[in-house]
Amino acid sequence: MKKIFAVLFSALFLTASNASAAINGAKAEAFIKNVTSQGIEQLVNADISESERKARFTKLFNQDLDLDFIGKFVLGRYWRTATPQQRSEFIDVYRKLNIQTWSERFNEFKGKHFEFSGTEKSKSEDQIFVATKVPMQEGAPASVKWRVKETNGQMRIVDIIIENVSLAQTARSEYTSYIQKSPDGINGLIKDLKAKLK
Repeated sequence: MKKIFAVLFSALFLTASNASAAINGAKAEAFIKNVTSQGIEQLVNADISESERKARFTKLFNQDLDLDFIGKFVLGRYWRTATPQQRSEFIDVYRKLNIQTWSERFNEFKGKHFEFSGTEKSKSEDQIFVATKVPMQEGAPASVKWRVKETNGQMRIVDIIIENVSLAQTARSEYTSYIQKSPDGINGLIKDLKAKLK
């Protein structure tokens, strides 16, 4: 069950005191509680059409995840050498692919509830980890940590760590490897992501 849960999160796809010098831990935890309860638990169980569910999820996704920040990170050193057009195309397809993948797999959350266990400091003062666990049908609860970044007073999710595996780091490794092996470099990666989107 833990492996299934980790795979679900890997589509995206972006340590503790109650507060750090630059970001308030209680505020960050309240933000994630709202995301998980209002966004995940209630949205999955709502009696609405799939098109309406996808529309609401798209709004939630764009509102609560900083995909521009995550996209720059997962592209790594290649972001610096990418042209403005390549950057724009990559962020666009990366956003659409994650929205599509998560909206299709969201039903896996049905009946699951997140339990909160405090916050953890990050090396970056404007970021903090919110620790949660998800009870599984078998075995120990799955560990899920949310990396939250605050910019101009707004909280956004920039990474999710499942069982100590960072989704952003995983994507960065995969994309770096793909670009290195592809004859078309960044353009090859963008083309591949667009194909997956279709």
